[in-house]
This record gives sequence, structure tokens and C-alpha cells, in this order.
Amino acid sequence: MTEENVKVAVRIRPFNSREKGRSAQLILDTNGNTTFIRDPAPGGETKSFTFDHSYWSFDGCKENNGYFEPDKSHKNGGKFADQNMVFNDLGQGILKNAWSGYNATLFAYGQTGSGKSYSVIGYGPNKGIVPKFCEEIFKGIKEKAKQPIVFEVKFSMLEIYSEVVHDLLNPAKNKKSGLKVRQHPKKGFYAEGLKQVMVTSYADIEAQMDEGTMNRTVASTNMNATSSRAHTIVGIHFTQKQKNAAGQETAKTSIVNLVDLAGSERADSTGATGDRLKEGAAINKSLSTLGNVIFALAKQSSGEKDVRVPFRDSVLTRLLQNALMGNSKTVMVAALSPADLNYDETMSTLRFADRAKQIKTKATVNEDPTEKLLRELKEENERLKASMKGGKIDMGNTAGMSAADKEALRKELEEEMRAQMLENDRELEDMKKSYEEKLKAAHKSSATAAGGAAAATNREKETKPHIYNLNMDPMLSGRIVNILKKKQTEVGNRKGGESDITMVGPGMQEKHAIIALDEKANKVNIKPCNTDCRVLVNGTPIQGETTLCHNDRLVFGGTQIWVFANPVEAKQSKKKYPTITYEYAQEEIASKNGLKMDNTANNAQVQLQEDLLELMPGVETANSISEELDKRCKFEILLVSPQMMGKTSGNTEVCVKMKNLANNAEYVWSKEKFRNNLYLMQEMYANFEDEDDWDLPESQDPFREPPDTEVMIGVCQVVLQPLAFQVELKDQVEISNYKGAEVGVLNLEVVPCDASGKEYKEEDDRFVDSPDMLIGKDVNFVVKINSARGLPKSYMDVYCKYKVYLEDDHKTKMVSDTTNPDFNDKKIFKFPTATKQFVDYLHNSTMAIQLWGKYRLRNLSGSIKNLTTKDIMKTDRGVFSRTANLMNGFQMNGRVVDPQKQSIIVELLLMKKTQARLQQRVDGVRKLLQHADKMARHRVPVELMKRALDAQTSAQVDKCIRDLEDDRDDDDSGRGSRSSNGSSSSICTVM
Repeated sequence: MTEENVKVAVRIRPFNSREKGRSAQLILDTNGNTTFIRDPAPGGETKSFTFDHSYWSFDGCKENNGYFEPDKSHKNGGKFADQNMVFNDLGQGILKNAWSGYNATLFAYGQTGSGKSYSVIGYGPNKGIVPKFCEEIFKGIKEKAKQPIVFEVKFSMLEIYSEVVHDLLNPAKNKKSGLKVRQHPKKGFYAEGLKQVMVTSYADIEAQMDEGTMNRTVASTNMNATSSRAHTIVGIHFTQKQKNAAGQETAKTSIVNLVDLAGSERADSTGATGDRLKEGAAINKSLSTLGNVIFALAKQSSGEKDVRVPFRDSVLTRLLQNALMGNSKTVMVAALSPADLNYDETMSTLRFADRAKQIKTKATVNEDPTEKLLRELKEENERLKASMKGGKIDMGNTAGMSAADKEALRKELEEEMRAQMLENDRELEDMKKSYEEKLKAAHKSSATAAGGAAAATNREKETKPHIYNLNMDPMLSGRIVNILKKKQTEVGNRKGGESDITMVGPGMQEKHAIIALDEKANKVNIKPCNTDCRVLVNGTPIQGETTLCHNDRLVFGGTQIWVFANPVEAKQSKKKYPTITYEYAQEEIASKNGLKMDNTANNAQVQLQEDLLELMPGVETANSISEELDKRCKFEILLVSPQMMGKTSGNTEVCVKMKNLANNAEYVWSKEKFRNNLYLMQEMYANFEDEDDWDLPESQDPFREPPDTEVMIGVCQVVLQPLAFQVELKDQVEISNYKGAEVGVLNLEVVPCDASGKEYKEEDDRFVDSPDMLIGKDVNFVVKINSARGLPKSYMDVYCKYKVYLEDDHKTKMVSDTTNPDFNDKKIFKFPTATKQFVDYLHNSTMAIQLWGKYRLRNLSGSIKNLTTKDIMKTDRGVFSRTANLMNGFQMNGRVVDPQKQSIIVELLLMKKTQARLQQRVDGVRKLLQHADKMARHRVPVELMKRALDAQTSAQVDKCIRDLEDDRDDDDSGRGSRSSNGSSSSICTVM
């Protein structure tokens, strides 16, 4: 047994085309095994992380017959890491472990688009770790062909999506429920019934991987599901059988798992609450649990005891338990984006990798005599049978469990034992088969036939017009190719039965479109079958027949995105055609809807554009599903200012408005909440397509909000500047909703007070000339939310919520059944020894007061009540605008409660106070001088003049006059007066 740390490498890719277009800034660097990341914010610091390997692949390379190798003439050519370097450092170790009989695991981690697939799979001559590993395995087998060793290589491929395991080599098996994850006493966790295919060459593995990837592509394209939310595990089982010195046949086995994890940026908070969302449809569960497992294992490795490692909390972590703390040698490749636009995600990836390098695994050589293995499997099955027959199932501690719970546990354990026996039987049968028998069974696999068909399609697409798919995941784009051979090719959903090209997804009709081919004229036209059939050509909806040109982008229904290719036209034309990607097509659709991508925008605007592009197809999908399932919901994109979200600062955010067409209730969802609800909608639609029970109870329906859902009615911003001068503010401020429309007014007061809450009055004259005079002093004030007036009738159970400085949120009481609620709320805030930071907050900030409530729901009546979702969206294009006109939904005007307008009022108030103070000073000095004149004093000490000038009360001025009377020095003598501290004071001459 060998104990060693997980080996961790990070790799920095070049800028992609989008980052170049956005003039992204480089924030990463390497020096040896250390990676440096610079915070792009003004004054941001640079942090460093050290790993086993820090690969620089950003620049410093040149192309040689398609392969990117170091360019020695470039300043960074010496540190450029090509594919060979990465394989020699990481892949060779995995290869050595496999030959030695150790289990091995390779993780690829990082945000979507960070370059994971390039390191692991690669493309063209730039082969990644997996193909090189497989080539080297078979190369080694060939070299040892004359030795008395039998080599067996088996291949498996599975995907985990939303906590369901799918066999990518046998997608029809347990399509809905997926494969069950079982636990074996020796093997650990495994996917029950996962198909393993015998392979004899790297070409066989390529064919199997292509088949698995094609199955992923079909599922992803049908729903436009984000493959970046799925984890893929490729398993290679490598067995070496030979006789030992004693003449016994031994089997040395290595299981190599190659794990492509979902995009790490998806591990963020979902914004969803409650069981109704199944915590984001379990989309985030695997990654967030993996993060928890890594964190717990890192603590455990540092010597901390009694640490619970939550392996059982997700399907992914169960299947990877061996890789993370069991019998495996493990390598992690963390892919990094170098752009400032992705700073947060890149920093998160670095921290994750930094934790992972602390983890230790304990690997053992898996080598045993075959007879021993057979005997142990048989004995284990006999023991399990006896336990089940005699009812001697170890149920652990069942104290406090009810009889029903005990029975349920017993059944669960029996099911696990049966599954274990079946797995043992499968292994026994497999071990008894000869190599030739296994090979014969493998040749029956459909992958070879499928590979032949794919090769034929690849030849045809070089000369014939065709369409190919686009996918969010670049690895899945171009995988599905439909050659246009007939004069008329019908496109429709599978319910139509006879369509030449079947496309499944929301918005697809039984007969959706006709693609007409005129071979003589080398001309291809497309025409929707009727007005309900949504077809876009280059981002523009079409109704009649349209001629297609090479590289045209096509959208069918809500989710199917394709590219038309005409190789003959492309050869004849002198045009230079751009490479079409999923992002290219989405930007084009956005542009046709009025959203122009600005390459000169700042980071906040770029992020906004990215969010818009990401959400647009999702909103279209949600609306299409709503129509087809008649869910009476409509979705629109909103751009909401931070003020409308109750914040005093920040950037505009992309949100989604969900409107219930049955009662006109509107809810604003964060992009995270919409994203997770969308996965539930897609799951619901998939069940609908399969004619399964698809509808859900209202409490679980992603198209519904519970009746008691609280919504933000509006917000108002209150300028706190008066408090910085110790002046009270009594005002009536506008309440604005997320659209910027006024929905009422709020009557409030903000009044300085003492520590007991006694409010200062005008005569107390607490006014200060400068906010800095409050630093170091006690500052107390009371906020009074008196009432709101003129609120919409559609709300009930209304209350206010606000936050002052670093204090907790404060809520008023809830008021129902009125549009003019009286809150009469009073809250005292005490800040002993005010800091400069707090005083600056009062001087420069606003306080956001949010009004929350619940909808008073009433279903619509009249003609609209009997219309379907599709009818409503057709008949009222103004009120119910579809996302085909998404810009109509972009509500960024946000006429917030104008802080400038309120500031003018505050400035006038402060000006009035300042004028009053100045007048008070003038009056004090005038009174002193008038008294001096009566005394026939021609000179007054400067100190008394200053005291009179600074006096805040009449009593203080009177004290100055008495001190003047007590001064017996003869002002005509010309001698200087004495100040109260005995020092000489200057004399003012009274003219």
C-alpha cells in the first residue's frame, strides 16, 4: 500500500475569440510550479498558489503541421506547455500505475470554456491525455504480444446529470430513473448494470467514445440542455492475466477513471428556496458536495479528527470515493481562464485545487490468483444467501425506529444484497469466459456499425448539402449531420411519425418545415409548414419560402439550432466564411432583437451582455414549454438597476420576470433561480414527450409560485446626509417598482436623538458645521416609518424592510386590507464613538427602504379566461410580447426615487440651517459690540470676539458680555488685554 497526495496541475489557456473581442486583460502568470493571479480591481493585490505543475499555455507557441509546439523565438517559448509535456508529466504516471496494477483517476476541473477538454481529449494532432494514454496502453500490449500474458481492456462511459446516472453506451437502459449506485464491500461504489465493452485497439475506444458522445449530443440538442451541468466518467478496465511462479493464474487489474467535471461556475448558490425546487433540480448538488468532500478531506489530512466526509450526499462523490480517499492514485488538472472577465471563477478554481492537493489516497496493487478471486466471490454469495434466507440481516442500531421504518430498512438492505449477489455472479461469469468468447461478444457491439455509418456520412458531407447541429458545448457541435438527399426533406417532431429529419423539443410541430433541394441549380430553400412553426434564418423569423446560403444559421422551434452547409457553393464562392459557433448564433439572434454587443464596454457591461446571451435561449425555451404544456406563464428578460433591488450601489443585473397569465401576478426571478427552474421545466417537458406522467403538484411546479410568496412592491431611497449635520429629516418619498413606475409614497422621519431615544428639538440646536465634528462622539438617531399611501390594490400583508450601516435588517409590522397602511414604526439606532467610516456613510449614502407584500390573487374573467397560453401570446402581442422580441422586455429605464431630487431638498434644508447658524453668529457678535459701544469701549479682545462668534446660545453670548465688563483694562491705554488663561490677547478696534 502506498499513501500519497493527490497530484494537482493547473493549466492556463490562451484568450478565446470572445475575450479578445472584449479586449480582456491578462490576470495570470506562472513561475516554475507557482501560479500568480492579479485582482483586476483598482488597487487589487496579486496572490500566489503552488502546485505540482503550473502550465503556461497562454502564448509562446507556433504551429507545426497543426500541432502547437514551443516557439523558442518568443519570450515565453521556454515555458510554453504543449500537449506532450502535459502527458509526460501526468499521463505517463497514470500509464505506469495502470501497468503496475494500481487504480488511477484523472480529474478535469474548471469553469465551462476554460480548456478542460483540450487537456483531457485535445483535437486533431494536439491529442490530450486520454487518447495518448489509450494509444500507449495498446502500444505496450503489442510490444508484449509474445509474452504469456492475456490482456483485456474494457471501456465504459457514463454521465451524471441532475443526480441521475446515464449509461452513454446503452442510453435506452433505465432511461428515466438511470442506473442505481450500489456499494460493494471490495469495489466500493459502482453503477449497477453499466455496460462495459471489450476493446482491442485505440480505434475501438474512439468508436465507443464517439457513440457515447453522440448519445450525449442527441439528448442535449433535443432540449438545448446545458451539457456543462453534466459530469462524464470514462472508465478503462485493464486486466493482465498470467501464471505466477507457483503455476497459478493471477489477474492484475487496474481501473482508470477519466472524469470530466461539470463547469465549476455552476457550484454557486442557486437562489432557490424550499423543497419545491429540489435544490435546483439537484443540478448543483454533485459539485457542491464534491467541494464539501474536498474541504473535509483537506481538514482530515491536516490532522483534524472527527471530520465527517459527506461522500454519500451525492451520486458523483459516491462513485469517486475511491479516487478521493480509497484505493487509487489520483491526478487533478484544473483549467484556468486568463481573462479578467473570469476573475471570480478562476480564483474559485485555484482555491479548489489548493485544497485538493492536501488530500491523501492509499493505493494498493490489485493482483490476486484467479482461483482465489473465484472462491471469494462464491463464498460471498453463499454468505449473502444464508443471511437473507435465515433473516439474519445486520440492520445496525434500530433503537427508536418504528416497525414500518424497520421493515423499510430491511427491504432496502435486502435489495442491496441482491444487487451485490448479481454483481458477483456477473464477475464470476465474466472470469469463466475465455478471451476469445469475450472478444466475440464485443464484436457484436453496434459501435463498429455506427462508426461505419459515421464514416460514410463524413464522406457525403464533403460533396452534398447538409445541416449540422450547434451546441453550447463545442465538443458536441457538429456531431449530428443530416445529408439533404431528397427533393423535399420534411423536418418534424417524432409525433409526426414520418418526418425525414426528427427534432424533439419545445416548439417543434409534427410537420415543422420543408427543405427543398434543386440539385441541378445547386439551390436549397426552406419553408415553415404553417404560421405556428417557428423558423429563424440568420436570427430572423421567416414565414414564406427562403433560399439558403452556405453557412446560414437555422433555428427550429425553441431549442434546435443548426447550420446549413453547401460544400459546392463554398468551393465556387470566393468568400471567406467565418467559423460558426453556438455563441456566434446567439449573438446574431440577440443583434436582430436590438441587443448590440459592445466590444469597448467595461467589465460590468461585458458581464451584463454575457448574462443576456446566456439567458435569451433559456427564456425562449421556457416560453415554448409553457405554450406547449399550456402552463399560462410568460417569461421576459429584465435589466434591473441595483436601486430597484434595494441596494445603494452595484451593477445592473439581468433577471427574468415570470408573469402568471391566469391572474396577472408578476414575479422577478434572479438568473440563478430561473436557470434552476428551467431544468425542472425541461425535465417536465421530457416526460410529456415520452407520454409519461409529466404534470406536478402545484407546490412542485416550476411554472408556479406559492400563493403566499412575498414580492417586493417597490423601493425608495432616503438620503442620510442631514444626519451627518445632526439635522432631522421629515419627508414623503416616492416608492418605485422594478419598472421605475411610482406605486405610492412613504411618509417617514429620521431624527437625531440622545442615547435614551429622546429626540432633539430645534431649540437644542445640535447642528454641526462639518460632519467630521461627529467623529469620536456618540451619534444616535431614530428612524420612523409612519405610513404609506396610494399602494396598488393588488397587494396585501404589506410591510417595510430596511438596513442601516452594518446593522441587521429591520422590519415593520405587517398591515393588511388597505392601500394606505399605517406602520407607526420607530427604531432607535445607537453608534457610540462614531468612526470616520460611519460618518462618511451618513454623509454620502442612502438608505434603501423596501416595501414587501403578497399578491391578492384573482383569476381573470371574460374572453381571456378561455384562451390557451398559445392563444394569449398570439392575440395580445403588446401586453404578452414573446421573447422573439426580447428587447421589449428589457426594462432598464428604472425611474428610481431620484436621489438627486431628494438631495436638492436636503441641500435646501441644510442651507436653511446654515443660514440660521450664520445669522445667529452675526447676532451674537452684534450684541457684544453694541454692549461694548454702550460701555464706550473702543477695543474688544479677539478671544471674546471668537467666543461670541462660536456661541450657539444666547446664554453663551451673555457670558461674553459679562467677561467684557469684568475686563478693567483701559482700552485707550494701548496695552494689550489678558485672555482668560493669562496670555496676551490681540485687541479688535471698534470703529
